[in-house]
Amino acid sequence: MRLIVFDMDGTLVDSHGFIISVVRATFERLGQSVPSADEVRDIIGLSNYEAFAQLTGQSGDAVRNAMDTYQAVFNELRTSDAYNEPTLFDGIPEVLTELSARPETLLGIATGKSHRGMERVLQAHGIRDLFVTRQTPDENPSKPHPGMLQRAMAEAGTMPNQTVMIGDSSYDIEMARAAGTGALGVTWGSHEPDLLAQSGAHIIIDRVSHMIDAIDDILDTRAQESAAGAE
Repeated sequence: MRLIVFDMDGTLVDSHGFIISVVRATFERLGQSVPSADEVRDIIGLSNYEAFAQLTGQSGDAVRNAMDTYQAVFNELRTSDAYNEPTLFDGIPEVLTELSARPETLLGIATGKSHRGMERVLQAHGIRDLFVTRQTPDENPSKPHPGMLQRAMAEAGTMPNQTVMIGDSSYDIEMARAAGTGALGVTWGSHEPDLLAQSGAHIIIDRVSHMIDAIDDILDTRAQESAAGAE
């Protein structure tokens, strides 16, 4: 059995532009210094609490107030006439379809989104049922803590050497390494290849078309290493 776990924002979904706009508008409404696009991009993947704690340098009620403001701004922008649902990256639907059709292969999600936000996006794109396990910070600690992957493996019935995490941020890669799983970095999202490599990615790809081969390479190598270690 194999478990392939995907991050969402910046890995499956081209949503960073919208997220950056919402976060910056949130700080404008709060009357606080507005973070740059790069500063916002750096925290995408964390839970909302951890993200706003990092951006504001605060904790407790101040962070929760920022989160509430973010949710209000998000809802306003999402229901405006100008809103367009962020799309899946080109090639992702085909990758998910091919992987989900393989025998002994399960798919999962591990995202910094809220559970409600994750469900909304999966339903909007008609892909929810492809994923047998769906993990968010609502049920687990924020990335890079390994809890999301540990729970995903428990639900899927796989071991770390049978599991690979795919993500665009150092938080995804650090989570994977902490959980003992394979780690596949992608460069079309938040963090630069050098940071993904420093975080411990086994392979880094810059095209969706390379994803399936990279997944197979990581999992085949880990299976061989496990077999050699058992001899």
